[in-house]
Amino acid sequence: MVTTSECIKKTDEQLVVLTLKNQEYYLCLMKRYEDKLFNYISKISNISKEEAEDILQEVFIKVYQNLNDYDSNSKFSSWIYRIAHNATISAFRKKDVRPQSVPWDNEELINIMKSTSNIEKDIIQQSTYKQILNIIDSLPFKYKEVLILKFVENKDYREISDILHKPMGTIATLINRAKKSLNQELDKEGIKI
Repeated sequence: MVTTSECIKKTDEQLVVLTLKNQEYYLCLMKRYEDKLFNYISKISNISKEEAEDILQEVFIKVYQNLNDYDSNSKFSSWIYRIAHNATISAFRKKDVRPQSVPWDNEELINIMKSTSNIEKDIIQQSTYKQILNIIDSLPFKYKEVLILKFVENKDYREISDILHKPMGTIATLINRAKKSLNQELDKEGIKI
């Protein structure tokens, strides 16, 4: 029986190696990524909690089935997020639905807003907050997604590049354009951050 303390002490890469020898260690990886991936799937999509849980279950099945294909030269977190990204996009295609708005928390929004402005404010008024959420949700998916990966999931450019399978220069451009687009929309609405 694998203990929680064993799981905590191991890196993702060590857990992958152990899982290939003893499948009980896979539970450690699942517990480590369950909330993170659920939140990521929820943020980039407009699906119910149950649908997000279904996608997450599919992700964990795919990860387990393809664990032998994991390349230890790349970060495990990038690899598993890539699988979650693909499963979410696949679910969109099956439903033929564009991802839309989902609940955000204040800290996530503040991280995005601080990155788009030189002036940091401690409090965002509730009505302004709702307007900003609507603006973020109305951005093109490619912009919304990179904002979430960078400022909510705290992924670096290399990880985002690995997750989205795009060159780092493209990622930098997308983030820059997303922040510009967000600022333009904020200006149109007369919102100053």
